[in-house]
Amino acid sequence: MDAMSHRDDPHADLREEVAKLCARFPGEYWRRMDEVRGYPTEFVNALTEAGYLAALIPEEYGGAGLGLSAAAAILEEVQRQGCNGAACHAQMYIMGTILRHGSEAQKSEYLPKIASGELRLQAFGVTEPTSGTDTTALRTTARREGDKYIVNGQKIWTSRAEHSDLMLLLARTTPRDQVAKKTEGLSTFIVDMRTVLDKGLSIRPIRTMMNHNSCEVFFDNMEVPAENLVGEEGRGFRYILDGMNAERLLIAAECIGDAKWFIEKAVNYAKERVLFNRPIGQNQGVQFPIARAYAQMRAAEAIVQKGLEKFERGERPGEEANMGKMLAAEASWAAGEACIQTHGGFGFAEEYDIERKFRETRLYQVAPISTNLILSYLGEHVLGMPRSY
Repeated sequence: MDAMSHRDDPHADLREEVAKLCARFPGEYWRRMDEVRGYPTEFVNALTEAGYLAALIPEEYGGAGLGLSAAAAILEEVQRQGCNGAACHAQMYIMGTILRHGSEAQKSEYLPKIASGELRLQAFGVTEPTSGTDTTALRTTARREGDKYIVNGQKIWTSRAEHSDLMLLLARTTPRDQVAKKTEGLSTFIVDMRTVLDKGLSIRPIRTMMNHNSCEVFFDNMEVPAENLVGEEGRGFRYILDGMNAERLLIAAECIGDAKWFIEKAVNYAKERVLFNRPIGQNQGVQFPIARAYAQMRAAEAIVQKGLEKFERGERPGEEANMGKMLAAEASWAAGEACIQTHGGFGFAEEYDIERKFRETRLYQVAPISTNLILSYLGEHVLGMPRSY
């Protein structure tokens, strides 16, 4: 058993199976995707066929009916094996909104098809160019007309929009100046993008530092059937918030997986690489940054574990989800820094995969929520200081 695995891990068998699947998608597969800015369709299909992307969908709808800690174990292992779960992780937390707030008809219609892979639910339309993280200031509108809603506006950073069938969309149904609280008047919709592409919906890919398949999407009088409204009109912001703790815990688990990958890579190289007649890992200047990153990763892992346990008990793990996501992202970045430094020039060579993982893991200090907003959450909601914005 290696230093980074827990002896009493209830998900050890699950991790082992995920690791076997990931072995079919080695570094060169991901480097090829990077080169052509491609979407890893084969990898996503393999995860779908194995049932991993349906981990959180209840068995009655064709899923595995597992808890959030199992989903976290799957995504952590994907990252630890050098693969990239960002190509599909959204499906795990987006489906929760439909499961918790959707009608019986919506759940029966969509969840079995998502579980089987017949439909992909990978796109989450929330962020906009002008409002960023200030979600309640979004400008996309949905106007009711008879048995449909007419949607106008745009979203940015809607990852995987080109590779998804469905989008979960947040839009304003009541103008901001007509609601008592700014969080009211927002509604959530299931958009079947196959029916509206180039008929009210257009998608523009955005090239970014890493191959993240991010897009800007535009709605021009896009029609959405009224039965695709999730839950009640005007309560969409609450429905979206509901899934955010799950999202942060899952992203944190991915960062822990990244950190483990970097640490393992750095440790192995530090033991093998000989300079001045001694392995470089004997030098404290090489050894200590790796050891410190390991300590950071372990601390973040403990917080995330506590958050997952609270979530599964039905409690609200806001503190742990936010702290865990921040600390795990910082740990993966520290581990990446140590790994590059340990490898020297080779850390920048594509064939070692370090520079790719380094670019990929940097995202998580910015998304899905930035560090400053996490700190303001802790300051206000945990420590009771005045709201800072």
